[in-house]
Amino acid sequence: MPMSQPLISLVTTLFLFIISSSPNTNADPPRDIFLLAGQSNMAGRGGVHHGVWDRFVPPESQPSPDILRLNSRDSWEVAHEPLHVDIDVGKTCGVGPGMAFARGVQSLGGSRFGVIGLVPCAVGGTKISQWARGTALYGQLVRRAKVAMHLQGGGKIRALLWYQGESDTVTIDDAKAYKGRMEDFIGDLRSDLGDPSLFIIQVALASGEGKYVEMVRAAQLGITSPNVKCVDAKGLRLEADHLHLTTISQVRLGLIFARAFLGISHTDTANITSSVGT
Repeated sequence: MPMSQPLISLVTTLFLFIISSSPNTNADPPRDIFLLAGQSNMAGRGGVHHGVWDRFVPPESQPSPDILRLNSRDSWEVAHEPLHVDIDVGKTCGVGPGMAFARGVQSLGGSRFGVIGLVPCAVGGTKISQWARGTALYGQLVRRAKVAMHLQGGGKIRALLWYQGESDTVTIDDAKAYKGRMEDFIGDLRSDLGDPSLFIIQVALASGEGKYVEMVRAAQLGITSPNVKCVDAKGLRLEADHLHLTTISQVRLGLIFARAFLGISHTDTANITSSVGT
């Protein structure tokens, strides 16, 4: 007899509580590490309505023992939604793209990828200027990246996944400055992490807080720095606030990130996207 939706939600809640109460893991330390940074759509607001998360976690975003996250105590633990629950504090976090990305990389990348480490660093409501070198957010990103690289034998940062810019659509000055500020951020981060070719996948906005969305999108799509790829979120379904991606859109974005990282076209991945609704 199939379980009712309330019972499914209760089981999911209990499972996530057990995971979050046990930060240590017996899994091998991750060798492939991914940084997740930006603002609220990276932190995850999928399934958040009127400040409450509905706790629905789709199959593509379910926990896996070989996907870990660096928690706020700088320890590896089994990753689970919301990935940013103890990072983007003071806000209600829901489903983001990180888990679907990691599962997609493992599904599509095959034996090349074992244990994956996710390093959540996103904070909602932040402008690109708040991520400049010398700021608290930038310092936290660099610090957590270095901890992840050296913890338990260490691993390699394979890419930064970046989704940010909605807060830079409010004033024309911020929108005009976006491209230069993002290019500075890329150069500074690569320098401070000692990786001049760090792969960066950024998202072209699906929405914004102000009227200069297209100007910021043009800046994002116009960045031509080497080893920087831009994926487009335009057209993904939004929550009722017209700002944040829905849970299903976050899953889709995670798979888009995975394809971009692996260099695989959309038509090559129909088998793993077929289970995702609209």
